Amino acid sequence: MARKKKGDLVNGWVCLDKPVGMGSTQAVSFVRRLFNAQKAGHAGTLDPMASGILPIALGEATKTVPYLMEADKVYRFTVRWGQRTASFDLEGEILEQDDLRPTEAEIREVLPQFIGEIEQAPPAFSAIKVDGQRAYDLAREGVEVELEARPVVVHDLTLERILSADEAEFRLHCGKGTYVRAIARDLALELGVLGVVSALRRERVGGFDINLSAGVEKLEDLRHRDAALDALLPVETALDDIPALPVTEDEATRLKQGREIPLSFSRTQTAEDALKIRSKSGKSEHGRTLWAHRDGDIVALGELRLGQFYPTRLINL
Repeated sequence: MARKKKGDLVNGWVCLDKPVGMGSTQAVSFVRRLFNAQKAGHAGTLDPMASGILPIALGEATKTVPYLMEADKVYRFTVRWGQRTASFDLEGEILEQDDLRPTEAEIREVLPQFIGEIEQAPPAFSAIKVDGQRAYDLAREGVEVELEARPVVVHDLTLERILSADEAEFRLHCGKGTYVRAIARDLALELGVLGVVSALRRERVGGFDINLSAGVEKLEDLRHRDAALDALLPVETALDDIPALPVTEDEATRLKQGREIPLSFSRTQTAEDALKIRSKSGKSEHGRTLWAHRDGDIVALGELRLGQFYPTRLINL
């Protein structure tokens, strides 16, 4: 006999407004315990020093995590001038200090260089794996890690305000794989000064934003009132940029059996047009993926091929 899983069958997303000091793994454990969920995971690590949006998947929503990983993100961050640390934030060892400070005009002049498709070398203190180990683990052990530059997309980078001669606040709208600390590092380098990230907040991940979020205190309050499910978002929230495919009841039944369904010429054309729009936004992964739904309830994720929809992930709600 199969062992019964511990916990309840809870399916959906929690848009956690993670506080500073809590790690991503801690956040997942907290939400999983709060909902007594059998299964949980997260989309996109957020450092303990950072706050903001950390989407946490429960149950069947974990099947949609890969589709959220390539979503655009929006960050608000502060750079403190005059310091360089090993981690390019305030948590690292201070390696160098000076009194050079950029002017507002100088900052605004260099920002356009960081917009578009740019080459970025990830910081050594990152989650990228090197020979099977996380780069940040190697860096903490004193091992020198030099990660190769890779292309990333920055949709926008703006100077929001000058907080003081020592600090400036920025807003970054970027694609998958962009590191805020690397942006701060390269920005300071271009300005000819030293700089580190002194504050970082993620304001959006795909369709998850501050308006949908709930903090730790709010979630605990909901649990005490036996209303935790009020914070649960639908599984398809993670698929805001994946085209939807309405299906009939018979087609939904066929998909749940793992069988493909044929589409008419008009339905195929509508789906193809939606996929082209997504492709123009720069999203290359899952380029043929649609999510099928019956009256708004997700049934499956799959691919469109030659006028047929082939299920690749079944969602059992």
